[in-house]
Amino acid sequence: MFTITELASLNDIQPTYRILKPWWDVFMDYLAVVMLMLSIFAMTMQITKDQVACLPCLEEAEDVVATANPYTTQSLPKSGEVVGTTTVLVAPMVTKDLPDSAVHEIHNAPPIVGKQTSRMQQPDPTGIQTRLDFQQYVFVNQMCYHEALPWYSKYSPYLTLLHTLVLMVSSNFWFKYPKTSSKIEHFVSILGRCFESPWTTKALSETACEDSEENKQRVTGATSMVKQLSLETKDENASSSTPMLGNTGFKFSADKPVTEAPTMNILDKKDGEQAKALFEKVRKFRAHVEDSDFIYKLYVAQTVVKIVKFIVILCYTSTFVAEIKFEHICEPKIKHLIGYKKFFCTHNMAYMLRKLLLSYTVLILIYGMVCLYSLHWLFRRPLKEYSFEKVRSESSFSDIPDVKNDFAFLLHMVDQYDQLYSKRFGVFLSEVSENKLREIGLNHEWTFEKLKHHVTRNAQDQQELHLFMLSGLPNAVFDLTDLEVLKLELIPDVRFSAKISQMSSMQELHLCHCPAKVEQTAFVFLRDHLRCLHVKFTDVAEIPTWVYLLRSLRELNLIGNLSSENNKMIGLESMRDLKHLKKLYLKSNLTKMPSNITELAPHLIKLAVHNDGTKLLVLNSLKKMTNLADLELYNCELERIPHAIFSLSNLQELDLKSNNIRTIEEVISFQHLKRLTCLKLWHNKIITIPASIGQVKSLESLFLLHNKLENLPPALFHLPKLRHLDVSHNSIMVIPPDVGLLQNLQHFAINSNKLETLPKQLFKCTRLKVLCLNNNAVTTLPDSIGHLVQLTQLELRGNCLDRLPVLLGNCRLLRKNCLVVEDHLLDTLPVEVKRSISRESDVSFTSGL
Repeated sequence: MFTITELASLNDIQPTYRILKPWWDVFMDYLAVVMLMLSIFAMTMQITKDQVACLPCLEEAEDVVATANPYTTQSLPKSGEVVGTTTVLVAPMVTKDLPDSAVHEIHNAPPIVGKQTSRMQQPDPTGIQTRLDFQQYVFVNQMCYHEALPWYSKYSPYLTLLHTLVLMVSSNFWFKYPKTSSKIEHFVSILGRCFESPWTTKALSETACEDSEENKQRVTGATSMVKQLSLETKDENASSSTPMLGNTGFKFSADKPVTEAPTMNILDKKDGEQAKALFEKVRKFRAHVEDSDFIYKLYVAQTVVKIVKFIVILCYTSTFVAEIKFEHICEPKIKHLIGYKKFFCTHNMAYMLRKLLLSYTVLILIYGMVCLYSLHWLFRRPLKEYSFEKVRSESSFSDIPDVKNDFAFLLHMVDQYDQLYSKRFGVFLSEVSENKLREIGLNHEWTFEKLKHHVTRNAQDQQELHLFMLSGLPNAVFDLTDLEVLKLELIPDVRFSAKISQMSSMQELHLCHCPAKVEQTAFVFLRDHLRCLHVKFTDVAEIPTWVYLLRSLRELNLIGNLSSENNKMIGLESMRDLKHLKKLYLKSNLTKMPSNITELAPHLIKLAVHNDGTKLLVLNSLKKMTNLADLELYNCELERIPHAIFSLSNLQELDLKSNNIRTIEEVISFQHLKRLTCLKLWHNKIITIPASIGQVKSLESLFLLHNKLENLPPALFHLPKLRHLDVSHNSIMVIPPDVGLLQNLQHFAINSNKLETLPKQLFKCTRLKVLCLNNNAVTTLPDSIGHLVQLTQLELRGNCLDRLPVLLGNCRLLRKNCLVVEDHLLDTLPVEVKRSISRESDVSFTSGL
């Protein structure tokens, strides 16, 4: 038996999940309540009233009184009156709850008399006397209730109560099933918060404002409409010529600047944080539910079960309701106790019970028809897909995605309650809405004063602002009119509005994993003012298309993946519009030079390719870059110097750092490059330097550090213009005496080699300013070092020196802080020399100030 508390708990579901109960579920709940009331009423009537009333049958009496009795004219004794030694009882006639036909049948029945012990009873004209007392009648009634009355007549109220409770439980089973209850509860919670969120109201109110503005524009007159259409046509033509403005994915302000929505900028900080949390919850819930359709299947199964129950209940109820009769013959086998074998019984509740069961059957029939309608609705409509097309057409949120499976089914159920819920919920599925919310919170947090505080001075003494991992670009950035360098890193939504035209001093922009969108006016400003652009990306498709239209750009740096998985080059967009580009820096994994770079060939001056270890095979396109003056090929796995380089007649600096070059026999071809002044072959595997290096007379700087050199050819020292020579980190043991021929040598670095002695000819290079000899095996430093009167830096740490020469004091420009030696060697110098070095250092320092 269910308690009232347990029954009340079933109704607790209704307020919580009412938005997921369509009209048929609500109607079936009410039908179940009515059926429950009928069953309880029938059960109460059966308990509180007499169940059956029985009388003995006349033909079973042992003695029958003759019809012609001399005492017929006398009145019969009353019930309880003692006649002789016999107490006379008249059977009680219960007729108040019986129908008229039954009462008439009882009154017309033949009289029945009981057995006499002393003398004959006198017949009563209104009935027949029996010998049963009241307790015997009660006993007979109870026996016949259990023996003669059919089981359905006895237990039908309990069965109807049980069936009703089962139907009520099955109607809410999908709310309580463990695998679905948590999802449904989470969905209802999120939906309620989305419905009541202030952000939803503000977003939809702005849509209404936009719609009202559109309606006003429609009634302004034919002339204004024509003008407006002409302006829109011009804007469309302009946007078609600038592809980056075509699909920005931002519909809040359409083609208007962001600042034209002041109503959205007023949002409480707490409400904004709650709205952000709702966006995150909706995103996670969608990812968790959209891939499953278990809730839909469970609801279908629940509906099918209710239909099966309806059919079963209807079948056996209609069958057994005919067994509910008013009259019953009872043979309880108690003749030895009562004296009668057969009794005629009446079921007092039969009439009322039959009416109640008929009413219950009608309700069950209506319940089943509603179940069939719900099943028809489940299979007739595509409930595993839900489109927000109507919401998109009525609002500015054109990016609300369609949802599938259980997510779609739950929204279909919500629509049966109120479609406004889905409309307000759709706001939190829109990326436009989320981006706008982030923008408002961002502008509230990053004010002009805060941004001004983050502006710094870089190495070039420029005003620089670096913004890292923000949700967007604050509007206050555009008020920094003196800003020269803007660095944006890991900002998912960067939008340059027309206000950027205020930043007249900005010429350098860094976009590090920042997909940027620009408005038409902003693009015009960037096109005419931007000089240097750095773009770091993961895939080439992330490069904004408007980058290739910046005609005033002087320097472009692209850092990211420019190749596909099959190692084929993904062509960059056309660069022909970059007519003033002078420097191009590519840090990627190229297998060949991009073909579009040839469009820059006539005016490109510097090209740098940092290839991150991917072998660069095809370099023929370099031949077209006749004006190229500076070429860097880093980490390209080159094994030889590319022949295409020898066609660059204007090349001045070549840097082949971190490759796999072992031999440089092709260096003789550099003699045709009359303007080549700097050659960097550092961080390779070069073993020997060919004597043909002496033919490159124009060389002024040669970098051969971090190779595998063991000796230096004498021809190397026949380069008359050589001023900077760096052969550090090799295995060189001897410096040829020809080193004295380098009269213009100013910087000589031979650190980390195997030198033991220094030739005296080295100190004939009187213009030498920097001499680096760290980490060798030098034992003595000649006194001729005093001839290097222009020496300003001397590094001797890590050698086998015992002392420093006294003539070191002749190096008047040598500073103490630029003399890199062990402390104990410094103490070997005379006091005058140490004082001279310190004094000269102070003088130089003072003069420098």
